[in-house]
Amino acid sequence: MWKTLTGTALAIFVAIPLMVQAEEHGMMHIEAKDDIDRVEERLRDAIDDKGLTLMTVVDHAANAERAGLSLPATRTFIFGNPQVGTPMMQCQGSMALDLPQKMVVRQTDEGVRLEWNSPHYLAERHALEECDLPLDKVADVLEDVANEAAGQ
Repeated sequence: MWKTLTGTALAIFVAIPLMVQAEEHGMMHIEAKDDIDRVEERLRDAIDDKGLTLMTVVDHAANAERAGLSLPATRTFIFGNPQVGTPMMQCQGSMALDLPQKMVVRQTDEGVRLEWNSPHYLAERHALEECDLPLDKVADVLEDVANEAAGQ
């Protein structure tokens, strides 16, 4: 019996942090009030207004359709600022996995949602604690871009 209880207790101690991690896995989001095309237009403007470079937009729904599948409108915007991203990659080369920054705009049952990775989460993921990086400033810029795109 103790073996079962000990195993159960251990499973709970392991499961609770995983549940918290699942809830806080570094993804930020905001809901928009307009249709996806208007949100996309504002997102492009916000990226430009902040002096960021839009590298590309991936249209996942169009890709799904070409594969004979369906997906609600889902677009990933890939953008950044090499003056900010390069020092992050100089600190830890694995940051190239997550940079340039991405922001997803997607249609949900509740409306249009914008999602992006927290730079603080990325710094933790890539062990950037030894580097002097402007993570709060990056987080603020991303939040501003999302808010502008969402019409807030």
